[in-house]
Amino acid sequence: MKILVVEDEQAIAKNIAEYLRGHDFTVDIAFDGTTGWEKIRKTKYDVILLDWMLPGMDGLQILAMTRREFPDRAILMLTAKDTLDDKVSGLNVGADDYVVKPFQLKEVLARIQAILRRRAKAQPKRLILKIADLSLDPQTQIVKRGGKDVKLTKKLFQILEFLMRNPERVISKSELEETLWDSEAELWSDVVRSHIQKLREKVDKGYDKPLIHTIHGTGYKLSANIDN
Repeated sequence: MKILVVEDEQAIAKNIAEYLRGHDFTVDIAFDGTTGWEKIRKTKYDVILLDWMLPGMDGLQILAMTRREFPDRAILMLTAKDTLDDKVSGLNVGADDYVVKPFQLKEVLARIQAILRRRAKAQPKRLILKIADLSLDPQTQIVKRGGKDVKLTKKLFQILEFLMRNPERVISKSELEETLWDSEAELWSDVVRSHIQKLREKVDKGYDKPLIHTIHGTGYKLSANIDN
């Protein structure tokens, strides 16, 4: 688990980091709001410990920006503000919880663990796309056929995922181009056919039953129900 501590009181930040590292967390520190926000943008943290009053950019501003751009991040506010209105403000902007200074380190740990438990329970079951003996995990980007790993480039993975999300449906060349290619500069007349051919070599080669089919004059289809 990776944690970011954004706290301008360096002694407090270092004490928190040392304590959490002793409980098997990986911890980064930022001593001002601007640096904290840069770290949040560049790294996916499991929990962010965010002080309310920070130089450069205050904690409430960072909280709002993080909720807008990275809604899955867990955020625990560290604050000397202990009035009900302040607490409500932080929770309304999107904090998962808060700890009021001065605090005990074991309380910080307990609240982090509580946040992680709540989020784990709220996580939907991971969707694994499957057809016949082919499986694709959109989260981990692991593809397997017949229990064996299938290594794909980013574009081939995108094509396969799109086909697996639309099983038994004929997908036209133009739909693949419009959905999966952002720039016309990346397109050439044979780009889709070329990528489908490469995908077949990865997914179907060596197996008795092909899953990727060309529907001549129409497009492509992922199906386990076509006899060849």
